[in-house]
Amino acid sequence: MNETAKAQPRKVAFLGLGVMGYHMAGHLANAGHEVTVYNRTASKAGQWAGEFAGTTAATPAAAAAGNEIVFACVGNDDDVRSVTIGADGALEGMDDGAIFVDHTTASANVARELAAEASNRGLGFMDAPVSGGEAGAVNGVLTVMVGGEPAIFERCKGVIDAYARAVTLLGPVGAGQLTKMVNQVCIAGLVQGLSEGLNLAMRSGLDAKLVLDVISKGAAQSWQMENRGTTMVDDEFEFGFAVDWMRKDLDICLAQGHRAGALLPVTALVNEFYARVQARGGGRWDTSSLMRLLSNP
Repeated sequence: MNETAKAQPRKVAFLGLGVMGYHMAGHLANAGHEVTVYNRTASKAGQWAGEFAGTTAATPAAAAAGNEIVFACVGNDDDVRSVTIGADGALEGMDDGAIFVDHTTASANVARELAAEASNRGLGFMDAPVSGGEAGAVNGVLTVMVGGEPAIFERCKGVIDAYARAVTLLGPVGAGQLTKMVNQVCIAGLVQGLSEGLNLAMRSGLDAKLVLDVISKGAAQSWQMENRGTTMVDDEFEFGFAVDWMRKDLDICLAQGHRAGALLPVTALVNEFYARVQARGGGRWDTSSLMRLLSNP
C-alpha cells in the first residue's frame, strides 16, 4: 500500500467491480480515499460497500458527481462508451476539472475519442490499462500503462499507487492502450511456446514439473512459467484470465497491427487457437488452456 496515497485522501469513484475492479476499488478504500462505486449488477456494488464501508450509486453519472477522479474497469470499447457518454454516463455527472481514468483494456481509438469528449466538457482523461491479472489486483501490485498529459498524470499517480507496483506515463492519450497491446502480443507467444514445450516434455516421458523447476532457473523463465506452468501440467484451467477476454484483446492487437503496418503472424495464429478453445466450451478457461489443444487434440 502506497504511503503517499494514505496521507492524501481524495474523493473518487470506481465504475465496474469485476474480477479486477472489485479489488482495485478496495485498495483505494483501504488507502483512506472516499470511494463511491457503480456496478451494472447492483448487488455486487452492495457487497463491495458492505466489505469496504464505501458508498454505492445507481448510475455512472451519480457515482461521478462531486468526485475528483473517476476510475473505470469494464469490458470493452462499447462498455467504456456506455459508462462515459451513454445514458447517465459518468462524463455527464463529473465536475469541471475532474479526471476520468480508464483501466479497461480497450482500443487506442476509443481512448482518443473519449479524451476529446472529456476535453470538450472541461475534464481530464487518461487511458491506463493494467497488467498483473487477478492476483495483481488482489495484492495491489498491478503494472499500469498510462497515456495522457503529464499534469493530469501527476494528479492521479499517487492515488493509483494504492493498487500498483508500477505506474508509468508512456505518451499522449492512446499510448497506454498501445502498450497494453504489445503486452498481450508478447503473452500470446509466451503461452503458446510454454504449451508446446510442456507437451513435448510430457510426451517424451519427462517429469514435466521437474523440467519446469530446472528451466525456470534459466533463460526460459517467465511470469507465465512461474504462475501457470504447474497448473498446465495438471490440466487445471478453471481460473485466471479468460480466453474470451484474451480473444477480445488480440482482436484489438491485430486491428492495430493492420493500421500500423506491423506484421503479427504468430499473434494471428494464436488467436485462431483460442477460437478453437472457445469452440470446445473453454471461453472462461484461463489463457494457459492452449495446452489442451496439444495434450488432447
